[in-house]
Amino acid sequence: MSADAASLSSHKEHRDPKATDASILPEVESLPQAPQDVEKGAAPPPGNPMMDPKAFPDGGLSAWLCCVGGFCCLFCSFGWINTVGVFQEYYQTHMLRNYSSSTVSWIPSLEVFMMFFGGPFIGKLYDNYGPRGILFFGSLLHVFGIMMTSLCTEYYQFILAQGICSPIGTSMIFYAGMSSLTTWFFRKRALAFGIMAAGSSTGGIVFPIMTDHLVSSIGFGWAMRVSGFLMLGLLVVANLTVKSRIPPMKKPFQPVEFLLPFTEPTFVLLTLGAFLFFMGMFIPINYLIVQATAEGMSTRLAAYIIPILNALSLFGRVLPGYVGDKIGRFNVMIVLCLATGILDLALWIPASSNAALIVFAAAYGFGSGAFVSMLPACIAQISDVRKIGVRTGSMFAAISIAALISNPIGGQIVSANNGSFTGLKVFCGVMQISGSLVIAASRIAVAGVKLKTKV
Repeated sequence: MSADAASLSSHKEHRDPKATDASILPEVESLPQAPQDVEKGAAPPPGNPMMDPKAFPDGGLSAWLCCVGGFCCLFCSFGWINTVGVFQEYYQTHMLRNYSSSTVSWIPSLEVFMMFFGGPFIGKLYDNYGPRGILFFGSLLHVFGIMMTSLCTEYYQFILAQGICSPIGTSMIFYAGMSSLTTWFFRKRALAFGIMAAGSSTGGIVFPIMTDHLVSSIGFGWAMRVSGFLMLGLLVVANLTVKSRIPPMKKPFQPVEFLLPFTEPTFVLLTLGAFLFFMGMFIPINYLIVQATAEGMSTRLAAYIIPILNALSLFGRVLPGYVGDKIGRFNVMIVLCLATGILDLALWIPASSNAALIVFAAAYGFGSGAFVSMLPACIAQISDVRKIGVRTGSMFAAISIAALISNPIGGQIVSANNGSFTGLKVFCGVMQISGSLVIAASRIAVAGVKLKTKV
């Protein structure tokens, strides 16, 4: 039996705490005498005490510095991605006004896709070599891509600079920060991820407001360069503070290890649920400004919709993480994701006035923010932390396809309905509710149907 197959077999037989790594046990609280209750501490694997839940510091200078560095990583990567709606509207009305909404949307969609699709390969590099080199080269690529975007005038140039070069860098930054933080926290993992993910919300507030004001005062080119210099400063901090507690273990590249997680029902269900939720997640972010201006909102006010959405997602990233550590990460994620999908249908469909759109943006930001911070914590909960890079990367690579196709599909729906956004809103809501229900199925696969169980 190969090493990978043996590892998989060990994972499936996790009910015996003496035969498995404590870090891969689901964090389920049921009967006090349950051997899989990791809160009471399970035996670490022979010769590897770093995997013992008690070995995770869950605090201390190095752990919190890594969290700060992760915050900077998410500010510059996911925070930048969260501003895609600003560029969708600006390009449609300026440099790319001769292109359809669906065609323009390939730029932000490709940006999101490239950020997540490289996950398995970057994850493998992380597991073998640690975060340092990945974070350094990712920082260079991201800043270079932004600087090159400042010089773009043609569609293909935006595709190359903003759609490919920059997001390859953000992918490396994102995975290096996220995977490193996993090694420092166990019982406070969801809270730590929430604080780190708050960086994406903060970036999503700062970048749209900053670029909107700078474009009107110093032009698009210099607005992008100023954004690039801001990222450069924050990424210097990230490169100095982000590190892994667990030394890397070099292993040969084996394609099968990227597929092994998909032989686990819990992992498959979580991935499928995340895929469906992702099909709708970026649609409001990308089209809210377009809808608002089409229905009469001033461009000045519309520019603040995405910052408002991201401002509330700041609380949606941190607070659910704190609660998730108390009552279960899967539990919190399911409730908030389901509420977000219902919100699309109940509030966004009838919303047409300025006030209604702003209220929806705020509420959507809080609900969708929980998904970003809770998903990595849920992956870590059902994974061996020594393989967290590959497993996290494999899942995000799968759901990146949803990010790639969702916005162009949304643009086609709007075009097919002669500019009406109702069909787009229905599609978004149905996808997110469906995803929430499949994530609930993954929770049942972990711990059964007992509602009061901490999962």
